[in-house]
Amino acid sequence: MFDARIPLSRGGRMRLQFSVPRRNRDAVFRESSLGGGVRSPPSRFRSSRAFAVLSGLILLALGALASGAEDSGEQTPGVDLLQLSLEELGKIKVTTVSRGGERLSAAAAAVYVVTGDEIRRSGVNQIAEALRMTPGLYVGRANSHQWAVGTRGFSYIFANKLLVLRDGRTLYTPLFSGVFWEEADTVLEDIDRVEVIRGPGATLWGANAVNGVINIITKSARETQGVLMSGGGGLEDRGFGTVRYGGRIGTNAFYRVYGMFSDHDEFTRSDRDIGANDAWWMSQGGFRVDWEPSAINRLTLQGDYYAGKLNSLLRVPSFSPPGMITENYPETTEGRNLLGRWTHSFSADSELEVQAYYDGTDRDFGVALEKRNTVDLDVQHRFSIGERQDIVWGAGYRYSMDDIENRSEFRMRDPSVGLQLASAFLQDKIELVPDQLRLTLGSKIEHNDFTGFELQPSVRLAWTPNDRNTLWGAVSRAVRTPSRTVRDLSFFVDPPFGFPALRLPTLIRADGSADFRSEDLIAYEIGHRIMINPRLAVDWTMFYHQYDHLRNTPPAPIELHVNAENVPYLVLPLMVDNSLYGEAYGAEASLTWQPVDWARIRASYSLLEIELHSRTAALSFSEGDERGDPEHQVKLWADMDLGRKVEWGVGVRHVSDMPVIGIPSYTELDTRLAWKFSPHCELSVVGRSLLAPHHREFSPHTTIDRNVASDRMVYGKVTLKF
Repeated sequence: MFDARIPLSRGGRMRLQFSVPRRNRDAVFRESSLGGGVRSPPSRFRSSRAFAVLSGLILLALGALASGAEDSGEQTPGVDLLQLSLEELGKIKVTTVSRGGERLSAAAAAVYVVTGDEIRRSGVNQIAEALRMTPGLYVGRANSHQWAVGTRGFSYIFANKLLVLRDGRTLYTPLFSGVFWEEADTVLEDIDRVEVIRGPGATLWGANAVNGVINIITKSARETQGVLMSGGGGLEDRGFGTVRYGGRIGTNAFYRVYGMFSDHDEFTRSDRDIGANDAWWMSQGGFRVDWEPSAINRLTLQGDYYAGKLNSLLRVPSFSPPGMITENYPETTEGRNLLGRWTHSFSADSELEVQAYYDGTDRDFGVALEKRNTVDLDVQHRFSIGERQDIVWGAGYRYSMDDIENRSEFRMRDPSVGLQLASAFLQDKIELVPDQLRLTLGSKIEHNDFTGFELQPSVRLAWTPNDRNTLWGAVSRAVRTPSRTVRDLSFFVDPPFGFPALRLPTLIRADGSADFRSEDLIAYEIGHRIMINPRLAVDWTMFYHQYDHLRNTPPAPIELHVNAENVPYLVLPLMVDNSLYGEAYGAEASLTWQPVDWARIRASYSLLEIELHSRTAALSFSEGDERGDPEHQVKLWADMDLGRKVEWGVGVRHVSDMPVIGIPSYTELDTRLAWKFSPHCELSVVGRSLLAPHHREFSPHTTIDRNVASDRMVYGKVTLKF
């Protein structure tokens, strides 16, 4: 047991005790039923103790620091969701649509805001899970630690048409052009909001913002003063804890530091009803400093460090006998980042922002090892011309260097490459009719090392005849630039669903192409937001997407091989090219209803149709991707204040079948019950995916095992604030 007493700024002491239970470590030495061999003891036990000691030392140091620095007082309370009227919710400022503050209700895009209070009331422990209730967004778990997140189609574990940002730092990796969601977390109580754009955002945010943008915005250090401690555990999420402290130095400088840890159980293999060997743990720590040296200057410095271990079932080739087999692979991940931002206000209508960050990652995927270091510099200037034009322009440069270790299952043509990305953008928002009709014109130009220059323009028009209505339309172009793997990688994959059996054992090999070019999108959107009355608001969007030069995988001539035992087998190469094109169209509608002051209901429905076509005469395995996303999604969530400081939230989500990846339709129930028995303490019990012991949500196209089912989750949580 570890014991710490921390001096508080207002007198008295707070006592913390961290207890790590004894476990029989011999139980973790086992022979894998899938042929993985003897495994070493999971290092999460060592990490749990390390986290407890580290957290105590951090708090001790902060206690000493707080005694010598001026404190700002008690924890800044967050805004309760039910305390805001629907009109006030519509006035929430969003920045992702135009890179400048504008009212949510007037934005000319399909944008949805997940507030920090909605995240708290949902009871989730990961950012990906917090996005489930977003209209039109699909979130499916491929296993215990990997999510497929996408909107308007093409949802993969590494969703290459969805750009994800956190506080201005891009979270996508050039290796896959996707996001490792298990590495994207932060202290959920520190999130101010998550802005989700469905549809292209490339004019401002660049390549890979094709089908959408997710922008995670955290609170400033000024808003997170005092001590926050939370922790709990239960089924699947076996144990988790967070310690965060915020203080003030001098008059205008604020800081916070945090440490967090989580330990997660394995899910279930649906084909054998046994454990999926995908248990994982993750530890993370970081800081943020916000300083206002003058009324016109703001400085921010923040950074994070994380490390974790993630077990996985991977499908890898075997040559004796020929075929794909399932093996246990322990993955490890480690990363660090540092971001600085300076904002200078020339006037109320003119502002300059300069941002730079470093991001380093080391990840062992089991079948490959990647080390990557990225530096990024962005400059943005916003100013007004007269009373009717608001202009924002900027430029940026990014350099990303990787070092990839080739292994037999995963081979890169060039194991080490430095990638450069230079960009510039310009956008002009024009008030054609003051406070009623706005035209937004803009474009971004980028230069990358794979395809050269890319131009991504957009036109948006918004009509707001009164405070209750906004009708908008947009036409945009966006591109998805090639990733390292799509050009350089060669690896073996499982046969696609419906692949015919051949006379000889067959292995399928996917080969990248150095000729792969950018994928193109022309998007047409219209939408309408209407507040029918002070208690009922509706938001709907219709879209039509035209895609060209999409990734296709037509087969090349079959190769005949012989293994070491002189057993013949076939290798079918799949050659990546840009011969696929198609259309996606659909509608998204959401409703927010507050029938009484103590309850609010959010409901949404989305329809998605995708039609893909191949320009090649050969059989195309990628055409089947048109049924790889749910055609229908229905979501419902209700938040209620039941009195006596009791909160209850309950939600139902229905997802239609995804036949190309073998996922049947499913309906699930999530709920949270919480009791604030004092201003400083909250107890909650959370249940997720309660209607079935386990169900499948996503089947990967890559080497990750397809047969993992998401398990029912129940856990308790305690949150303390001082």
